[in-house]
Amino acid sequence: MRKFERDFRGTGRIEVIAGSMFSGKTEELIRRVKRALLARQKVQAFKPRIDNRYDATHIVSHGAITIEAVAVAGSESLKERVEEDTEVVAIDEAQFFDEGIIEACDGLANAGIRVIVAGLDQDYRGRPFAPIPQIMAIAEEVTKVRAVCTVCGDVASRSQRVVRETATVLVGGAEAYEARCRACFQPHDVPPARRSA
Repeated sequence: MRKFERDFRGTGRIEVIAGSMFSGKTEELIRRVKRALLARQKVQAFKPRIDNRYDATHIVSHGAITIEAVAVAGSESLKERVEEDTEVVAIDEAQFFDEGIIEACDGLANAGIRVIVAGLDQDYRGRPFAPIPQIMAIAEEVTKVRAVCTVCGDVASRSQRVVRETATVLVGGAEAYEARCRACFQPHDVPPARRSA
């Protein structure tokens, strides 16, 4: 376990990649991790244990791009697993972590680590999805990525839930969500779009 002591060299920072479902958040996180690995930096990637859609030990994009990761139960488990010589920490699906992830990211950055966080910035109702907005507020860099609306083909920034479930956290993919633009988004359960080619 790494001690989180302030590193006054100023090398630590937080980068957030936020957006809707199917916007390429995970692909962008993986791209940044691969660049860090090419630079011969020590990288550790983490994902929430709850997200087991594609693989238990890898971060996997909807397009099947993967990197190895450690699945953790929460922010405390993540902090305990950061190794002493780690230079970059990547965290996917951060919206599924507890509120302690905010302090964990801040502590890691203060210790001189580059922290790359990817997650949904809005829930299925179009409301801020904690803790992503709070992490965005303390980040040095925020990248908002967008998808394509499944109804009209415009730029999408919302995740439309298309199954009847009211829990805020519902881990799923194309069977449960669609990307929607502001105009086509309906903040309640709706049937999937039937868009013609």
